[in-house]
Amino acid sequence: MFGKFRVAIMGTGKIAEVMALTLKNTRGVACYAVGSRTKESADKFASKFGIKKAYGSYEELVGDPKIDLIYVATPHSEHYRNVMLALSAGKHVLCEKAFMLNEKQAKAVFDYAEQQNLLVTEAMWTRYMPMRNKLMEVLASNVIGEPTMLTANLGYNISAKDRINKPELGGGALLDLGVYVLNFASMVFGNDVTDIVSMCSFNDLGMDLHDSITLRYRNGKMAVLNASALSVSDRSGVIYGSKGYIVVDNINNFEGITVYDSDHKKIAYYKRPKQKTGYEYEVEACVRAIAEKWIECPEMPHSESLKMLNMMDFIRQTNKIIFPGENDLEIVSAAPVQEETVVSEAPAVIEEADTSDTPEGTETTEICEEK
Repeated sequence: MFGKFRVAIMGTGKIAEVMALTLKNTRGVACYAVGSRTKESADKFASKFGIKKAYGSYEELVGDPKIDLIYVATPHSEHYRNVMLALSAGKHVLCEKAFMLNEKQAKAVFDYAEQQNLLVTEAMWTRYMPMRNKLMEVLASNVIGEPTMLTANLGYNISAKDRINKPELGGGALLDLGVYVLNFASMVFGNDVTDIVSMCSFNDLGMDLHDSITLRYRNGKMAVLNASALSVSDRSGVIYGSKGYIVVDNINNFEGITVYDSDHKKIAYYKRPKQKTGYEYEVEACVRAIAEKWIECPEMPHSESLKMLNMMDFIRQTNKIIFPGENDLEIVSAAPVQEETVVSEAPAVIEEADTSDTPEGTETTEICEEK
């Protein structure tokens, strides 16, 4: 363990499992600890992935002085409290998307992290991937001329999951899936949005299951976006230019970028490089940022997370999507604890991990795609 960057995982759901696998196979880092709301869940997870320390509460986890970075993999509704808890204990944080329930929570988190001089960043994995840079290179080459419109969609049949159904978990398709199409549009066209038109369909609890979103930019460009927790979509993004167009295969983990000319002839194709899980890029970005003593990652700066939440707040307000308690901004403090009184070594028996902390994610390409 000596010399390795120690990462702890908060939560024991499916997405946490993918991160544990990622850390196990990423050079220079170690999955050092896991924390759960129950000791049993933490022990099972630790034994499955060979993690040294297992904590039966998040308060105990953040009190471990050896942790360099905490990865928060809990439901949207818990992100604010969990991240604030980690920051109050002096820990750097990588938090899953959607980063918070709303922009107000994110502002409070970023302000507190700045006061503490700690890194906190959103794990919007597509922002950190090499294929994002490749897409920017292709666009900058002017091969399709001036891009003026794009479409993007992301849909999985996950409406039965609690994290989608329940308002108390920050449910709905928007924060779970719509955040991807909005980020895709942002990466291509930026954030100078002047108009947002949206329409949703809902479950009986008022959570959105279909989202149709149109953005108009100050320069006249437009983005037409769709997200669905009811339907399986082709997950494509298409960028339309004056001389051709670009098709991105799977905006949730770019598998390929195909370029077509004005005669619809394929003129170039770029394949995604081999990856461990895709999560390794955000971890590596955090390691670099912490080494440089930055409080944000340039791949996903705080301003981008705030803008995405600002737009989602507007869409939710327009469609009357409300989460209970989302305006409570209590700062949760963590008191230092003695490691030997709260920790156990992982048991030797390998068991299936409990997913009680985080509702299951949808498994997709290779290991996990619907992140």
